[in-house]
Amino acid sequence: MGKIYRSFWFIILGELCSGMFLTLKYMFKKPVTINYQFEKGKLSPRFRGEHALRRYPNGEERCIACKLCEAVCPALAITIESEPREDNSRRTTRYDIDMTKCIYCGLCEEACPVDAIVQGPNYEFAKESREELFYDKEKLLENGDRWESVLSKNIQKDKQFR
Repeated sequence: MGKIYRSFWFIILGELCSGMFLTLKYMFKKPVTINYQFEKGKLSPRFRGEHALRRYPNGEERCIACKLCEAVCPALAITIESEPREDNSRRTTRYDIDMTKCIYCGLCEEACPVDAIVQGPNYEFAKESREELFYDKEKLLENGDRWESVLSKNIQKDKQFR
């Protein structure tokens, strides 16, 4: 029975017919692909993209220079220097991230007690040289200011999982 069936399947070009049927089946359905450059896919609130430093609503930087993110970074991509303020609290004078070393694990974001360092929704940050991938404090704060509305919404959505 098996040889007869295989012979019949070979004679009627079964694989070709099943492939054509599959093509016809999906030909009239809505495509699942998107036109990337002009259409963006939906991102999860937990997506880990480009890093950003956030500020409080009054404009003050959130980072308290506890250096937990620097300590927990497995790639040693974060460098922080701090100095004391007049009120005996600390402030960061230098906050650098070497994005060529970063493995986007999100541990820095999880370690931060004040949600100062976050990974935002931006995944389109290709650069032409390595030097452009060394982010300093000003660049990180600029990213935070640019994406603050999205970042705060994502943090609120993610609160239940923390």
